[in-house]
Amino acid sequence: MMRATSRHIEHHRTDRIGWLRAAVLGANDGIVSTASLLVGVAAASVSHNNILVTGIAGLVSGAMSMAAGEYVSVHSQADTEKSDLAREHTELQQDPAAEQHELTAIYVDRGLDPVLAKQVAEKLMEHDALGAHARDELGISDSLSARPVQAASASAVSFAVGAALPLAVAVFAPAHFIIHWVSGTSLFFLALLGFIAARVGGANVLISAWRVTFWGMLAMAVTAGVGVVFDRVV
Repeated sequence: MMRATSRHIEHHRTDRIGWLRAAVLGANDGIVSTASLLVGVAAASVSHNNILVTGIAGLVSGAMSMAAGEYVSVHSQADTEKSDLAREHTELQQDPAAEQHELTAIYVDRGLDPVLAKQVAEKLMEHDALGAHARDELGISDSLSARPVQAASASAVSFAVGAALPLAVAVFAPAHFIIHWVSGTSLFFLALLGFIAARVGGANVLISAWRVTFWGMLAMAVTAGVGVVFDRVV
């Protein structure tokens, strides 16, 4: 009597690439840019209220800029994908035999026997010719396709959340130690962001945390230096 085998279920993370990239980029930019802005302005010896107003303005303008930039760039990608798919659809209508030969050649290059490659190409084109060419010739799939609104929303929200962290620290930090509080907590937030992003995306957590922390530290150091120079000049 044969024993029933349990179904093998695999969990992949490629379907998260679109929103994960936008969310991580937005949160990282929100923390780094706002913290650097606060540290730079504080280094110029301005008042605590002016530091907070600058941080709020940076949060709002940064979130809108991220949303607009992400929407435009991803929409351009989506337009390119649509154009390529339309061209491929026309070619399939005009010369399906040539397109089948092209698909067969792709499978041969990937290691299939020519006879088997031809059979696979025939079957896939019978089932969904445009889908087969989109995936194997153009590299376009549902999980990796461009989604402008999703990317823009994820970027704007994540930027605002990221920017709110150092801004909240600046609100409650003692005026004379605002640089130390904002820079120290922001580096912690960046390391935590790198850790979370690595866990969600299946990457190395230590490398990811160190990468975002290093660049955040560099950005704040450079901006603080600019603030000090500006204060001395003025």
